[in-house]
Amino acid sequence: MVVHLVDGTYELFRYFLSPAAAFDRSAPPELRAVRGVVGSILGMLEDGATHLGVATDHVIESFRNALWPGYKTGEGIDPLLRGQFEPLEEALGALGVVVWPMVEFEADDALAAAAAMAAADTRVEQVVVCTPDKDLSQCVRGARVVQLDRRTREVRDEEAVRRKFGVSPASIPDWLALVGDSADGYPGLPGWGAKSAAAVLARHEHLERIPARAAEWDVSVRGSEKLAATLAEQRERAQLFRTLATLRADAPIGVDVDGLGWKGPRAELAAWSTRLGAPALHERAAALAAVRAQL
Repeated sequence: MVVHLVDGTYELFRYFLSPAAAFDRSAPPELRAVRGVVGSILGMLEDGATHLGVATDHVIESFRNALWPGYKTGEGIDPLLRGQFEPLEEALGALGVVVWPMVEFEADDALAAAAAMAAADTRVEQVVVCTPDKDLSQCVRGARVVQLDRRTREVRDEEAVRRKFGVSPASIPDWLALVGDSADGYPGLPGWGAKSAAAVLARHEHLERIPARAAEWDVSVRGSEKLAATLAEQRERAQLFRTLATLRADAPIGVDVDGLGWKGPRAELAAWSTRLGAPALHERAAALAAVRAQL
């Protein structure tokens, strides 16, 4: 079987910002992005997905905010978008999909935990993590656990991660610690860029393995002595940033692979389809469930 894991928060933002959504008058403005995501997830099921889970940020803040004051918050999010977080969780639940609404942890943590759980099941042929988020690249394992950008259809396996970032999946948190992540609100270390971080980590893999003296790096990096001095001075900060970037595979998801199997919509999907201005959603889901019941 193939397990699909979806970043619901990313999908909600994607549909909210979609130009097509702005011209869709069939759904009320406060639910248009929800309708887009629910229809898209149902489309995945119609295309053959059998085991699927969706992770959402029930709140934007997480345990990471206590570690770094500049970490991302919900400040600045359009209220029309923020108001669709919980309706999305409820509508997906009505569709019969497993949803992980994260509070202490983030949606990315739930995806990491679910990917590890599914990859440990020998019945699973592949785990497809549906998000382009670079943080999730640390979860990629060979061609068994891959990322999928559903917008561009790009599939990122371990070799693709190396091509894109210059490091292995295991080094992604270290790479982010040095380079920073503006989307998550931490800056990285001064002077360290994507290329210099990739060159050093491709050789030494993790922060603690990088020699204190640039002469011992065994790689040619412009300004290496200055970079080495910066890392020596700010090593604790770099380690903190790595903690922020490291996804928590121990996040509580409360389900195994069998629990991710789609068994059809719940009765409340009919009401949700009406609210979303798309009665066909319920009809499609019911028809799909009937077909699968006969297999």
